[in-house]
Amino acid sequence: MGEINMEKNELITRRAAIVTGLASISALLLPGCSKPLPPTYENILRMGDAVTYAAHRALLSGQALAKEYEYRDISSFPATGTTNPGDSKIKSFSEAYSRLNKDTFSDWRLSIEGSVANPGVYSLADLQKFPSRQQITKHQCEEGWSAIAEWTGVPLSSILKAAGIKSSARIVNCYAYDEYMESIDLIDAFHPQTILAYGMNGRNLAIAHGAPVRLRVETQIGYKSVKYLQRIVVTDEFVKTGDNGWAWYVGI
Repeated sequence: MGEINMEKNELITRRAAIVTGLASISALLLPGCSKPLPPTYENILRMGDAVTYAAHRALLSGQALAKEYEYRDISSFPATGTTNPGDSKIKSFSEAYSRLNKDTFSDWRLSIEGSVANPGVYSLADLQKFPSRQQITKHQCEEGWSAIAEWTGVPLSSILKAAGIKSSARIVNCYAYDEYMESIDLIDAFHPQTILAYGMNGRNLAIAHGAPVRLRVETQIGYKSVKYLQRIVVTDEFVKTGDNGWAWYVGI
């Protein structure tokens, strides 16, 4: 009889947890909610992304750290799919990036724009004046491979605070010299492991890995960690650039 009561209690507890979780997800899905939801691009398959995002944000801690490793765990790190924006033979050739590369990025500047009180530009030296963070983390590629490296950079949160991010802000959009663009919400933007990385394995960031500065979002799949950063635009709403085939939120 005792065992039956225990099973009933466990069942009730599980049901309560599910109900609570679903209630939280429903709240996130309500129109006018302050938290953003992934764009569906009017695609029924993309609507599932919104449910996944809402579930993660409702049930998981937004500040939970990704696993960090030891120096002995650092592995080889392929630059699969990387195309140098300064290569004149490619479609997304950037003359500006090519010129910056020739001057060893001494004139490179990162623009912070949009829903901030103090928009401005930051040189590599400016970023290095902020307290840095080092982390040895695993890069999880969307193509199925992974690699471990040490990254050195400035927390994105430090730059956003310095820029005076406005209370209406919801999305941080990152634009690269290779015409790539990705965006993250403020939970990921202010995550302690989300950094603007300018170093890898104790050296300056190589071109193959996004020199001179790339984004590292350790709580999401690799393609969210934008290389070759050119500007960051903070917005109050999503900037729709079209469905690239990948989910907007790919938390791990």
